[in-house]
Amino acid sequence: MSASKFETWLRDHDIDEVECLVPDMSGTARGKILPAAKFLKGSQGRGLRVPEEIFILTVTGRYWRGTTVTNPASIDVYMKPDPGTIRLVPWYDEPTAEVICDCFSLDDEPVDIAPRHVLRRILDLYAGRGWKPVVAPELEFYLVKKNLDPDYPLEPAVGRSGRQEAGGQAYGIDAANDFDPVVEDIYDFCEVQNIDIDTISHESGPAQLEINFNHGDPMELADQVFLFKRTVRQAALKHDMYATFMAKPHEDEPGSAMHVHQSILDIKTGKNVFANKSGKPSKLFMHHIGGLQRYMAAALPFCAPNVNSYRRLVPYQDAPTNTHWGVDNRTAPLRVPASDPANMRVENRVPGADANPYLAIAASLACGYLGMIQKIDPTDPVEGSAYRYAHTLPLHLADALSKLNYSKPFKEVFGTRFVEAYQGVKEEEMGQYRQVISSWEREFLLLNV
Repeated sequence: MSASKFETWLRDHDIDEVECLVPDMSGTARGKILPAAKFLKGSQGRGLRVPEEIFILTVTGRYWRGTTVTNPASIDVYMKPDPGTIRLVPWYDEPTAEVICDCFSLDDEPVDIAPRHVLRRILDLYAGRGWKPVVAPELEFYLVKKNLDPDYPLEPAVGRSGRQEAGGQAYGIDAANDFDPVVEDIYDFCEVQNIDIDTISHESGPAQLEINFNHGDPMELADQVFLFKRTVRQAALKHDMYATFMAKPHEDEPGSAMHVHQSILDIKTGKNVFANKSGKPSKLFMHHIGGLQRYMAAALPFCAPNVNSYRRLVPYQDAPTNTHWGVDNRTAPLRVPASDPANMRVENRVPGADANPYLAIAASLACGYLGMIQKIDPTDPVEGSAYRYAHTLPLHLADALSKLNYSKPFKEVFGTRFVEAYQGVKEEEMGQYRQVISSWEREFLLLNV
């Protein structure tokens, strides 16, 4: 979309302001809000400036203090709006647009520590082999009562019934209908923004819902998930509650995941390379699974990016603990759904709902890519419960970052400068977390030690 087309679009929609959005390491929306006229002027050149340091912000809003990858003088980069992402923002009274931006240095080189660039980097590697990935995320979240005291445990939101759910009602129709007013706003907001969501269902936790996205291009789906999270939070606030994508918001309830279904098409033929001519799983499919198995531990910081993420990865709570795979087996981290050859795919059940969608999708595809080019054979498919096997995924963020640090092939595919920046941000977050005294410590250590 040229500057003139931007101008036409903004005029046709009577837009007053434009939100220029840049996803940071955590998937938080950063950027600037500008009057429409100033947006048009800035987008014609390098006028939409932000500091490169937005990519070394922690989830707490603080900078990685020991940065070695970006200029401490906070050099400027400029935002370049992606024309295909401009949308109306449906929850404001004044006509407002939002557009996702890529960032470039002032010599027009892409900023390689930007998460959106990392996903594009992985997609370019696939394209170089004549492959086109297709993904379909499934995103879980909880609706909770407003919580103004972070020391107080979260409580499930109250729906139309006026009562909290005593426990989860997996796939419960009436339980899902209890939150119809919120869900209707979510669908309405998504329709205005062209976010292509499909089905909704009630999950296993109290006031826990899951929405599935239709399959498509990984960048488009990552953009949609990025916008969807913001959308759900706004819809919940409209009904005086919070929506949270924390991986584990309740102690004794299942966590929230972002399952990623993925397959690969041949660019020339459009056929799914995961199926051979006889319709059976191909060698490329087996190698893709093998890569997911070998490199999942290294990729875990992008799929389980927060200290809270690892509270989700426990047995018997619909979460993975190892890297086994199985056919239509939901206890296995890597599930191959029953399907026809055209739809043959693998579902990666490891990523949490708290993951940055650009990085989680990029990481999952990177694992599969390495498996395909290195011809990594998978283990035999697991029969029965995968929980009877050892917990082999990292148990905490520090362990996962160590696995990433020692995986040279994965770091090279992802970009060494980006990995260094990401590790620095996460280590800064862990340092901040270690300063917090928890209620458990006060409960059991205050008078007992």
